[in-house]
Amino acid sequence: MNIHLAILPGDGIGPEIMTQCVAVVNAVAKRFNHNITYTEAICGADAIDKVGDPFPKETLRICQQADAVLFAAVGHPKYDNNPTSPIRPEQGLLAMRKQLGLFANIRPIQTFPCMVHKSPLKDELVSGADFICIRELTGGMYFGEKQRDNDRAFDTNVYTRPEIERILHVGFKYARQRNHHLTVVDKANILDTSRLWRQIAKEMEPLYPDVRTDYMFVDYASMRLIMEPRYFDVIVTENTFGDILTDEAACITGSMGMLPSASIGTGTPLFEPVHGSWPQATGKNIANPIAMILSAAMMFEHLDLKKEGALIRQAVQASLDANVRTPEIQAEGHPYYGTSEVGAWIVEFIVQSV
Repeated sequence: MNIHLAILPGDGIGPEIMTQCVAVVNAVAKRFNHNITYTEAICGADAIDKVGDPFPKETLRICQQADAVLFAAVGHPKYDNNPTSPIRPEQGLLAMRKQLGLFANIRPIQTFPCMVHKSPLKDELVSGADFICIRELTGGMYFGEKQRDNDRAFDTNVYTRPEIERILHVGFKYARQRNHHLTVVDKANILDTSRLWRQIAKEMEPLYPDVRTDYMFVDYASMRLIMEPRYFDVIVTENTFGDILTDEAACITGSMGMLPSASIGTGTPLFEPVHGSWPQATGKNIANPIAMILSAAMMFEHLDLKKEGALIRQAVQASLDANVRTPEIQAEGHPYYGTSEVGAWIVEFIVQSV
C-alpha cells in the first residue's frame, strides 16, 4: 500500500519523539511491505520564528495532500509567559483543526497493568479502566467571538445543531463498536449551549436503540472520572469540557506520555500525543515517545491496517514489560532509558517479529 504522510514535529520535544515515531512507522512499513513517503512541515513557535505564522498556508497545503498527518506538539515559554503576545503557537493548532475540518478528537484512556502503580489513584480504582473521550474540536468558546481590554474580556460559547449532531453521531458509533454505553457530558443546569446539546442527544437516542445513553453535568463527571473510571465506556462532550476532562483522565494511566489521540472530520485525519511540548526537556533525551508511537498505531488502524496497529501496540507493551522506559514511568530499581533507546528497542521488536 502507498501511504503519504505529513510530518509536523513542532516545538520542544516534538522533533525528538517524531524521529522515533517515524522509525517505528518505517519498521512497520518494511514488515508489511508498504511504501510510505513523507513531507515535513513547520508549525507552532517554530513556524512563528521562521515565517511569522503558527500554521502557514504551505503547511496546510502539505497536510491537505497527505493521507494522514503525524503531529507532535506546539508551545514555547516565551509565548506562554507573555499573555499580551498577539500570535501564539496554540493558535496554529486551532487553525489546523478548523482548516482541516477536524471536528472530533478521539482520546483512548487505557491502563497498562505494569504501570498501574504510577497512577496517583489507588490500584483498585484504575485497574481495568478502558474508555474513550470524544471531544468536539471546532466549536465553543475556543472559536467564538472574543474581546479583551484592560478591564473586561469575553469569550463567546456558540454551538449549532449540525455541529452537535455530527459529534454525537461519532460518539454513538464508537459506543456501538465497544460496550454500547455513551455518556453525554454537559452543564445543562446552567448553560443554554449545554441544554441544546442535551436536547439534541435525546432526540438522537432512538436512532441508536442498542446504545445505553446517560447524561452527566461536567462537574460531577470530573469527580466520577476519579472515583469510578471503570464506569465509563465512551464519553462525548463539547470543546472546553473535553479539553479539561481528557487531561484529568490522563492521571488514570500514570503518565500523559502514554496517551495517543486522533482528530478526524471532513479533511485529512491527524494523529498526535495528548501531551505538550515540554520545552524544558528539549535535547535531553528523556521524553517518553510512547504516546507519539501509539498515535501511529491509531493512524494505521484508521487506514484499516489493523495488523500494523496491533503490532505497534504489542511492541509498546513488550517494552513496558521489559522495563525499557523513560525516567518518568520507570519502575523503582531499574535503569532509565532515553527517548532514542526506547524507540530503538520498539523498532527492533518489530523487526524481529514473525
